[in-house]
Amino acid sequence: MNSLKNILLGLSLLFSSFTYSQNEKTETPEVSFGGALRFNYNLSSWKPSQKKRGGDFGFDLFRINAKASYKKVKLNAEYRLYSKGFGGGMLKHGWIEYDFSAKNNLQIGLTQVPFGITQYNSNNWFFSLNYYLGLEDDHDMGIKFSHKGEKLFYALAFFKNAEELNFGNNSTISNSRYSYDVGSIDIDNDGELDLNNKEINQFNGKIKYLLKNNKSQHQLGASIQYGSVYNLDTENRGSHYALAFHYQLIFKRFNLKSQITNYKYTLKNPQNIANKLALTAYGAPYLVAKKATSYTLGTSYSVPVNWNPITNLNFYNDFGYMDKVNSNFEDSIMNVTGVLITSGNVYTYIDFAAGKNQPWLGPVWTNALEKGTPNSNWEMRFNINIGYYF
Repeated sequence: MNSLKNILLGLSLLFSSFTYSQNEKTETPEVSFGGALRFNYNLSSWKPSQKKRGGDFGFDLFRINAKASYKKVKLNAEYRLYSKGFGGGMLKHGWIEYDFSAKNNLQIGLTQVPFGITQYNSNNWFFSLNYYLGLEDDHDMGIKFSHKGEKLFYALAFFKNAEELNFGNNSTISNSRYSYDVGSIDIDNDGELDLNNKEINQFNGKIKYLLKNNKSQHQLGASIQYGSVYNLDTENRGSHYALAFHYQLIFKRFNLKSQITNYKYTLKNPQNIANKLALTAYGAPYLVAKKATSYTLGTSYSVPVNWNPITNLNFYNDFGYMDKVNSNFEDSIMNVTGVLITSGNVYTYIDFAAGKNQPWLGPVWTNALEKGTPNSNWEMRFNINIGYYF
């Protein structure tokens, strides 16, 4: 009862207007709030009218972060508000944590899936190609145990499903979500959904080993993911799996992130669309190849400067290649070159993004990550994201 009382007390404090400071002697709760306001400018090669206007500059997001702790119980949540066209309001993550010790903890709620390089397998504002496949910075509903030692890290997790907003008997998942998940789509644009799937009962395991000396740090890791995919029309279960091996190097100001990822979906769709898979996020779904291997490589170099108010420049390049198993499909490519400028609480990403058969970097949305377009051209997007983080 006391533990339940403590958790409820921590939750109620999140909605108060007071901020408490931790006092180890009296063990009073600690609550902190933060957030961000971001604006975005972009100029895209496949948008002729936008190019005539010289690009567009507008609202990106407003977010609120809340953290609470009391004894060994913690809470961490982030709510994001995008424009209506990008999904509107959504919970990025939100979990309750219990710390068994300084090395071991348990999280329950909407928590990050332990897969591949975390927190991000990229350096830029767009993330890597894996993000658009639901395999980078993914968050699902479940429970996760993590161990973090000096050299060895491992995590085991079970996710009942992706973030669920509709609790009806045959409710499709909402398109308003931060991370990409299996979803539903109207392929022929007749107003009725043709494909209705959702993720259930997913298991994850990740292990990472750290080697370091005075000059460098090496991280070797492997991840495995296996779960079911439930079709709302046939009421049958398919399955999916993903495997990843990664290596990360930190040498002074230089950082390298590399990862190989293989995934496969076996679905129980209606016969007329047996080979189709849809993922969704940010208000709109698209089709994705059911089987593929992705290769990602990111490098960055940090340069401290004293250009008041600018204190640091982080130059980077992130490359991703999606090798689709189906020989009739066109592979997808993505590359982002840019710099992150740090100016106090203001962080500015200046990115030059290029892609082929990438829905966010070209005129084709629905089929880009599935069958793609033969002989497609490289498309470019110049992007500046300015955010004040508090």
